[in-house]
Amino acid sequence: MDKSVETFITSDIGIAAYLQLQGYKLLNCCRQSSGKFHFEFSDPNGECKMKSFEFLESDFCKFDNLVRNLKKILFS
Repeated sequence: MDKSVETFITSDIGIAAYLQLQGYKLLNCCRQSSGKFHFEFSDPNGECKMKSFEFLESDFCKFDNLVRNLKKILFS
């Protein structure tokens, strides 16, 4: 019996880093021709979407936003 692998895809680097921190396996990552990021994770239990919402409420998200703001200041 062939089992298809359930996956979760995001273009957000902060969410991708959080999912890796949570132990989810990164299957593929690339930068598309449009410049958009593509991260694909193994999601056998369908929990990645919930974890991505969890990220938005966490200190990790606050940290990610602060890093982005500092980059904007440096490159403006």
